Amino acid sequence: MKPLDGFDVTGLLRRHRAGEREALDALMPAVYDELRAIAGRCFKARGPDTLQPTMLVQELYLELVDQSRVDWKDRLHFFAFCSRVMRNLLVDESRRRKAMKRGGDRQRVTLDQAVARAAGLNDDLEVIHEALGELAAQDAVSAQVVELRYFGGLNMDEIAELIEMPKRSVERLWTAARAWLGAAIADRRE
Repeated sequence: MKPLDGFDVTGLLRRHRAGEREALDALMPAVYDELRAIAGRCFKARGPDTLQPTMLVQELYLELVDQSRVDWKDRLHFFAFCSRVMRNLLVDESRRRKAMKRGGDRQRVTLDQAVARAAGLNDDLEVIHEALGELAAQDAVSAQVVELRYFGGLNMDEIAELIEMPKRSVERLWTAARAWLGAAIADRRE
Protein backbone atom coordinates (compact mmCIF):
# COMPACT_ATOMS: atom_id res chain seq x y z
CA MET A 1 0.00 0.00 0.00
CA LYS A 2 1.45 3.31 -1.03
CA PRO A 3 1.15 6.50 1.01
CA LEU A 4 -1.77 8.68 -0.03
CA ASP A 5 -0.29 11.89 -1.40
CA GLY A 6 -1.66 15.07 0.14
CA PHE A 7 -3.84 13.36 2.74
CA ASP A 8 -3.23 12.78 6.41
CA VAL A 9 -5.29 9.62 6.81
CA THR A 10 -4.26 9.18 10.44
CA GLY A 11 -5.25 12.78 11.18
CA LEU A 12 -8.66 12.28 9.56
CA LEU A 13 -9.14 9.08 11.57
CA ARG A 14 -8.32 10.91 14.81
CA ARG A 15 -10.76 13.71 13.92
CA HIS A 16 -13.44 11.11 13.18
CA ARG A 17 -12.76 9.40 16.50
CA ALA A 18 -13.16 12.78 18.21
CA GLY A 19 -16.67 12.97 16.79
CA GLU A 20 -16.20 15.02 13.61
CA ARG A 21 -18.61 13.53 11.08
CA GLU A 22 -16.98 15.62 8.35
CA ALA A 23 -13.69 13.77 8.89
CA LEU A 24 -15.21 10.51 7.59
CA ASP A 25 -16.64 12.40 4.65
CA ALA A 26 -13.13 13.72 3.88
CA LEU A 27 -11.52 10.33 4.54
CA MET A 28 -13.52 8.32 2.03
CA PRO A 29 -12.42 10.27 -1.08
CA ALA A 30 -8.85 10.10 0.22
CA VAL A 31 -8.87 6.30 0.52
CA TYR A 32 -11.43 5.43 -2.15
CA ASP A 33 -8.94 4.50 -4.87
CA GLU A 34 -7.01 2.24 -2.51
CA LEU A 35 -10.19 0.57 -1.22
CA ARG A 36 -11.47 0.19 -4.78
CA ALA A 37 -8.19 -1.51 -5.76
CA ILE A 38 -8.55 -3.96 -2.86
CA ALA A 39 -12.17 -4.63 -3.84
CA GLY A 40 -11.07 -5.08 -7.45
CA ARG A 41 -8.59 -7.77 -6.41
CA CYS A 42 -11.36 -9.50 -4.43
CA PHE A 43 -13.65 -9.35 -7.47
CA LYS A 44 -10.93 -10.59 -9.83
CA ALA A 45 -10.16 -13.55 -7.54
CA ARG A 46 -13.80 -14.52 -7.14
CA GLY A 47 -15.24 -13.81 -10.57
CA PRO A 48 -18.42 -12.10 -11.67
CA ASP A 49 -20.70 -13.87 -9.19
CA THR A 50 -19.78 -11.54 -6.32
CA LEU A 51 -20.22 -7.89 -5.43
CA GLN A 52 -18.80 -5.49 -7.99
CA PRO A 53 -15.82 -3.51 -6.61
CA THR A 54 -17.71 -0.20 -6.55
CA MET A 55 -20.66 -1.80 -4.76
CA LEU A 56 -18.35 -3.46 -2.24
CA VAL A 57 -16.73 -0.11 -1.40
CA GLN A 58 -20.18 1.52 -1.12
CA GLU A 59 -21.32 -1.21 1.27
CA LEU A 60 -18.09 -0.75 3.21
CA TYR A 61 -18.79 2.98 3.52
CA LEU A 62 -22.24 2.26 4.96
CA GLU A 63 -20.63 -0.01 7.53
CA LEU A 64 -18.02 2.63 8.38
CA VAL A 65 -20.67 5.28 8.96
CA ASP A 66 -22.15 3.08 11.71
CA GLN A 67 -18.77 2.58 13.40
CA SER A 68 -18.75 5.41 15.93
CA ARG A 69 -16.79 3.55 18.62
CA VAL A 70 -13.95 2.15 16.53
CA ASP A 71 -10.55 3.44 17.63
CA TRP A 72 -8.52 3.52 14.43
CA LYS A 73 -4.95 4.29 15.48
CA ASP A 74 -3.60 4.93 11.98
CA ARG A 75 -4.14 4.12 8.33
CA LEU A 76 -2.92 0.51 8.66
CA HIS A 77 -5.42 -0.18 11.44
CA PHE A 78 -8.10 1.45 9.29
CA PHE A 79 -7.27 -0.75 6.30
CA ALA A 80 -7.11 -3.84 8.52
CA PHE A 81 -10.58 -3.01 9.79
CA CYS A 82 -11.78 -2.42 6.22
CA SER A 83 -10.41 -5.80 5.13
CA ARG A 84 -12.39 -7.52 7.88
CA VAL A 85 -15.56 -5.67 6.91
CA MET A 86 -15.01 -6.57 3.22
CA ARG A 87 -14.55 -10.20 4.17
CA ASN A 88 -17.81 -10.19 6.11
CA LEU A 89 -19.65 -8.42 3.31
CA LEU A 90 -18.41 -10.95 0.75
CA VAL A 91 -19.37 -13.88 2.97
CA ASP A 92 -22.82 -12.38 3.56
CA GLU A 93 -23.27 -11.86 -0.18
CA SER A 94 -22.17 -15.42 -0.87
CA ARG A 95 -24.65 -16.76 1.66
CA ARG A 96 -27.42 -14.58 0.23
CA ARG A 97 -26.77 -15.85 -3.29
CA LYS A 98 -26.76 -19.45 -2.15
CA ALA A 99 -30.00 -18.96 -0.27
CA MET A 100 -31.53 -17.59 -3.47
CA LYS A 101 -30.30 -20.58 -5.46
CA ARG A 102 -31.81 -22.99 -2.93
CA GLY A 103 -29.02 -25.49 -3.07
CA GLY A 104 -27.91 -24.97 -6.66
CA ASP A 105 -24.33 -25.40 -7.79
CA ARG A 106 -21.83 -23.74 -5.52
CA GLN A 107 -19.74 -20.92 -6.91
CA ARG A 108 -16.05 -21.82 -6.69
CA VAL A 109 -13.54 -19.12 -5.72
CA THR A 110 -9.82 -19.08 -5.13
CA LEU A 111 -8.36 -18.22 -1.76
CA ASP A 112 -5.51 -16.32 -3.33
CA GLN A 113 -3.65 -17.00 -6.53
CA ALA A 114 -0.44 -17.76 -4.67
CA VAL A 115 -2.25 -19.88 -2.09
CA ALA A 116 -4.15 -21.72 -4.79
CA ARG A 117 -0.94 -22.58 -6.64
CA ALA A 118 0.91 -23.56 -3.48
CA ALA A 119 -1.87 -25.52 -1.81
CA GLY A 120 -4.20 -26.37 -4.67
CA LEU A 121 -7.07 -24.47 -3.07
CA ASN A 122 -10.16 -23.49 -5.01
CA ASP A 123 -13.30 -23.44 -2.94
CA ASP A 124 -16.24 -21.25 -2.07
CA LEU A 125 -16.00 -18.26 0.23
CA GLU A 126 -18.08 -19.76 3.02
CA VAL A 127 -15.76 -22.78 3.31
CA ILE A 128 -12.78 -20.43 3.41
CA HIS A 129 -14.52 -18.28 6.02
CA GLU A 130 -15.30 -21.31 8.20
CA ALA A 131 -11.75 -22.66 7.88
CA LEU A 132 -10.36 -19.23 8.72
CA GLY A 133 -12.60 -19.15 11.80
CA GLU A 134 -11.18 -22.50 12.92
CA LEU A 135 -7.66 -21.22 12.35
CA ALA A 136 -8.47 -18.11 14.41
CA ALA A 137 -9.60 -20.32 17.29
CA GLN A 138 -6.23 -22.08 17.23
CA ASP A 139 -3.95 -19.23 16.20
CA ALA A 140 -5.52 -15.77 16.05
CA VAL A 141 -2.35 -14.10 14.77
CA SER A 142 -2.01 -16.47 11.80
CA ALA A 143 -5.67 -15.94 10.94
CA GLN A 144 -5.14 -12.19 11.14
CA VAL A 145 -2.17 -12.44 8.76
CA VAL A 146 -4.31 -14.37 6.24
CA GLU A 147 -7.16 -11.90 6.56
CA LEU A 148 -4.89 -8.88 6.11
CA ARG A 149 -3.08 -10.44 3.16
CA TYR A 150 -6.05 -11.97 1.37
CA PHE A 151 -8.90 -9.61 2.14
CA GLY A 152 -6.91 -6.47 2.89
CA GLY A 153 -4.33 -6.71 0.15
CA LEU A 154 -1.56 -5.70 2.55
CA ASN A 155 1.99 -6.77 1.81
CA MET A 156 4.25 -8.51 4.32
CA ASP A 157 5.97 -5.29 5.42
CA GLU A 158 2.62 -3.62 6.15
CA ILE A 159 1.31 -6.65 8.04
CA ALA A 160 4.51 -6.83 10.09
CA GLU A 161 4.17 -3.17 10.99
CA LEU A 162 0.50 -3.49 11.85
CA ILE A 163 0.81 -6.51 14.11
CA GLU A 164 4.21 -5.41 15.40
CA MET A 165 6.15 -8.51 14.42
CA PRO A 166 9.30 -9.03 12.37
CA LYS A 167 8.60 -9.49 8.67
CA ARG A 168 10.26 -12.90 8.64
CA SER A 169 7.93 -14.10 11.42
CA VAL A 170 4.93 -12.87 9.45
CA GLU A 171 6.17 -14.72 6.37
CA ARG A 172 6.49 -17.93 8.42
CA LEU A 173 2.96 -17.48 9.78
CA TRP A 174 1.65 -16.89 6.24
CA THR A 175 3.34 -20.05 4.95
CA ALA A 176 2.06 -22.18 7.83
CA ALA A 177 -1.44 -20.71 7.63
CA ARG A 178 -1.67 -21.44 3.89
CA ALA A 179 -0.72 -25.06 4.51
CA TRP A 180 -3.16 -25.36 7.42
CA LEU A 181 -6.00 -23.81 5.40
CA GLY A 182 -5.23 -26.07 2.45
CA ALA A 183 -5.57 -29.15 4.67
CA ALA A 184 -8.70 -27.82 6.39
CA ILE A 185 -10.41 -27.08 3.09
CA ALA A 186 -9.37 -30.47 1.68
CA ASP A 187 -10.95 -32.14 4.74
CA ARG A 188 -14.21 -30.33 4.03
CA ARG A 189 -14.22 -31.65 0.48
CA GLU A 190 -14.22 -35.26 1.66
